[in-house]
Amino acid sequence: MSEFKLHNERFFDSDEAIRKNSVELYYEVKDFPIVCPHGHVDPKIFVDNKPFPNPTELFIIPDHYVFRMLYSQGISLDDLDIPRKDGTRSGQDPRKVWQIFADNYYLFNGTPSGVWLDYEFNIVFGINEKLNGNNAQSIFDLLNEKLQTKDFLPRNLFNQFKIEVLTTTDAATDNLEQHKFIKESAWDGKVIPCFRPDSLTNLINPEWKSEILKLEQLTSLEINNYDKFIEALEMRREFFKNNGATSTDHGVQSPYTNELGVGECEAIFSRALNGKATENDGKLFTANMLMEMARMSCEDGLTMQIHAGSNRNHNDLLYKKYGLDKGYDIPQSTEYTNNLKQLLNKYGNNTDFTLIVFTLDETTYTRELAPLAGHYPAMKLGPAWWFHDSIEGITRYRHMITETAGFYNTVGFNDDTRAFVSIPARHDVARRIDANYLGGLVAKHILTLEEAREIIKDLTYNLVKKAYKL
Repeated sequence: MSEFKLHNERFFDSDEAIRKNSVELYYEVKDFPIVCPHGHVDPKIFVDNKPFPNPTELFIIPDHYVFRMLYSQGISLDDLDIPRKDGTRSGQDPRKVWQIFADNYYLFNGTPSGVWLDYEFNIVFGINEKLNGNNAQSIFDLLNEKLQTKDFLPRNLFNQFKIEVLTTTDAATDNLEQHKFIKESAWDGKVIPCFRPDSLTNLINPEWKSEILKLEQLTSLEINNYDKFIEALEMRREFFKNNGATSTDHGVQSPYTNELGVGECEAIFSRALNGKATENDGKLFTANMLMEMARMSCEDGLTMQIHAGSNRNHNDLLYKKYGLDKGYDIPQSTEYTNNLKQLLNKYGNNTDFTLIVFTLDETTYTRELAPLAGHYPAMKLGPAWWFHDSIEGITRYRHMITETAGFYNTVGFNDDTRAFVSIPARHDVARRIDANYLGGLVAKHILTLEEAREIIKDLTYNLVKKAYKL
């Protein structure tokens, strides 16, 4: 087996002039601290700070990018021991699952998952062979051995990755006990929550009524009308702020915003409490709640994020068995200019308010999102997200938005990951692609090298700190 080593100048343009600039710019920021303003890493791993159980539990089980690809080739989620909706698992031997993964590792060639995994194996864990079916078990043993050492405990990896701050995503009804434990511990790693109220603002959510009951318990309020509901949400936002939160997040299918009258809000809320809310009620209520969340952000200073355009749980069969976040959310076309008009007209001119908008519909970058962000002071563009968090996706993003929105109406990069050890891999890709894009502008004499040096520092570090008030 030949030695496997990632090329130092990977992803840079083959044109020598661009490549020279790109390399120089990349090394300006290669070792900058990592700021993770939005993600889904479980904070419990930093509370327990125990060794990861085995390579399968670290690389496969939490990463829907990985098992969705395997599922697409006819491998069942039970064969991969993916947890079911009821919390049970098939109980497959982790080595057997790993062997399936390794036998099919070639499926990830040319994909962002392949790029990230190669980085994790080669750079984070020092594995000098490309994973395949023949070396699967020996690499499993090497990884397993390293995972049992002190250097690979979650808190030590956090420090080795140079993570300055990591933001999790937490339900509005989360008690944040894990965050409190981390903050009060002797460890100096900064892990903060993000307020995500989707389970309460989406009336069609099957768990909505039980979430309202949780909200009542947490706030000691009897939530029997819309005003009490709003009061409870404001209390929870304050609680999150007091525990370090600087942002909110709203995972909506549509970015439709529409402020309803108090009477209409009360009528819809009353129908929901009585189990009689319609789909149209749900659509209107969510649109109204985005307006309410923007109002609250103007008052309490929390940065507001809208992640729109995902048709969630597209595979009904798998959703019924495995539940949320198992790789079957699909992008769909999304409109922003009209849908965001009410919110932007009411709050978008407020320079103390920050609204970060993400999309899964790349066709909107040039047509809608860049012009909107290039005008409204409050609006910023989130980085290429999810299916577009890739070499080509980030490149397209920069090409489509820069001429209209510039660099300074964007907010750097975030990894949006559940797979903890992929964090440095993803940030390294973003730094390389931004360096390559800027290197091209320097080669064309659109920017000077000195200007590009300042911009790459801002894209890597300064813009994200400013937008998320970190």
